[in-house]
Parts: sequence; C-alpha cells; structure tokens
Amino acid sequence: MIRKQYTAAFKAQMVQEMLKEDKTVGELATEYAVHPTQLRQWKKTALDGLPDLFADRGHEALTLLKAEHSHEVENLYAEIGRLTTQVRWLQKKSGIDTAAH
Repeated sequence: MIRKQYTAAFKAQMVQEMLKEDKTVGELATEYAVHPTQLRQWKKTALDGLPDLFADRGHEALTLLKAEHSHEVENLYAEIGRLTTQVRWLQKKSGIDTAAH
C-alpha cells in the first residue's frame, strides 16, 4: 500500500479550514480524501507549534552568536599558545638569542 504524501502548504490549508469551523472534520476529510485522524493530528501539530512562531528569535540568534564568538576566541588563544611554543623551540634549537633583539 502506497502512503499519500501531502505538502506543507496543503496541511496548512487544511488546518486553516478546520480553524474556520465552517465545516466539520468529517466533511473536510471527505472533501479532500484525508482521514479525519490525520486532519486532527495536523491541527494538533500546528497548535502545538504556535508558541514558537512568537518566540524572540533575535535573542536566540544573539545567544548563538555569542557562543560561537567565545568558541572562536578560545580556539585562537589555543593557536597562539601552540605557535608561541613552536617559535621558542625553534629559537632555542637555532641558537638565536632573543634577548639581543
């Protein structure tokens, strides 16, 4: 048995129709050949996701940027430490007197 796949736009349209309450879930199911249980599930998913639509995305983005920046700074300081160690080792092995410069 091949399962039907519906687009996000179609699902949104069905949820909008259910929220209008002009037709019953049964009527919509018959009209669009979708099982009533499926329609109810789409409606639940949509209603459960509504709070996320109004979330402060700017704050979330800023927090993410700060975390990325902090991680990048940490990586750069680690690289500076590695390079400083390498330079000192090379200076010691080559006999370059760093105090004279």
